[in-house]
Amino acid sequence: MQRLILILMAVVVFRVEARSQTALNLDDVLLVIQNNHPSMRMYDADIRSSDEAAKGARSWMPPELGTGLWMTPYNPSLWKRSADGMNGMGQYMISVQQMIPNKKELDANEKYLRAVSAAGKESKQANLNDLYAAAKKSYYVWLITEKKLKVLDDNEKLLNFMIQSTEIRYKNNLGKLNAYYKAKAELGNIENQRIMLQNEITQQQVLLNTLMNRDKQALFSIDTTYSIKDYSPADSSYFGQARSDIKAVQRNIDLAYLQQDLERSKLKPQFGIRYDHMFGFGGLPMQYSLMAMVKLPIAAWSSRGAKATIESLKWKEESLSQQKNADQ
Repeated sequence: MQRLILILMAVVVFRVEARSQTALNLDDVLLVIQNNHPSMRMYDADIRSSDEAAKGARSWMPPELGTGLWMTPYNPSLWKRSADGMNGMGQYMISVQQMIPNKKELDANEKYLRAVSAAGKESKQANLNDLYAAAKKSYYVWLITEKKLKVLDDNEKLLNFMIQSTEIRYKNNLGKLNAYYKAKAELGNIENQRIMLQNEITQQQVLLNTLMNRDKQALFSIDTTYSIKDYSPADSSYFGQARSDIKAVQRNIDLAYLQQDLERSKLKPQFGIRYDHMFGFGGLPMQYSLMAMVKLPIAAWSSRGAKATIESLKWKEESLSQQKNADQ
């Protein structure tokens, strides 16, 4: 009996403290989840990472610089002009080389990196919708439990009235104690139900605190006012097009297409230019060379990696397409 009294006192204190807190409505809870949940911050960081990477999508390869001796004899005495007036042998060379990227490869790389960010945004929204669904479920379970507690309070008032009425009637020899003991028993049952419902509220409070990334034991109350919304029948195809998880899968399919285009662009020739300037030894005149270069990645031994990646992405597209069909 003493233990039951302590539990009831704890429940009463808890309810008083909770009601003293500012009541949060559902929109407040959802806003806190959107701003504070770790997974949302993770997605924001990934999206920012993709956006920053996209800024360098059109960058060129760095120029290559080289310097050193060019066609120089091992014998240093031959570097100098000879006694009979012949020029020395050997040169000191400075070399600059720059590869010019293929414009189609730059375009494909930019489209791909920007699409990565778009796919991340859809995945973030899909994950946020899942968090919203969990929060709404917990919130309305709490709300319904509060309504049940209100019904218990009304029943308790009615039972107390019945008990008082029975006591008065018994004192005046107008009734028996059967109804009195039944009401007392039902009153105890109400207290048990109240404890169970309060435990349910505590569980939902912990769950909502977890979703809001707050202290799990933080006390707060909810706004118990609500309105019933009228959801008119809608075309099921609209929901399939509006769902963020379906959009995220479609974005990943588009991403696979763009990545294939990027890999195909790598199979196209790349051109470059090289300039060499030589300082001659022993009166040898300065010389230069200017050369155009081309990379041919279409050779079998150099294109194998890109072709394998393209084939892999085709199967990835197929996998994502089947996932989209299964989710719809």
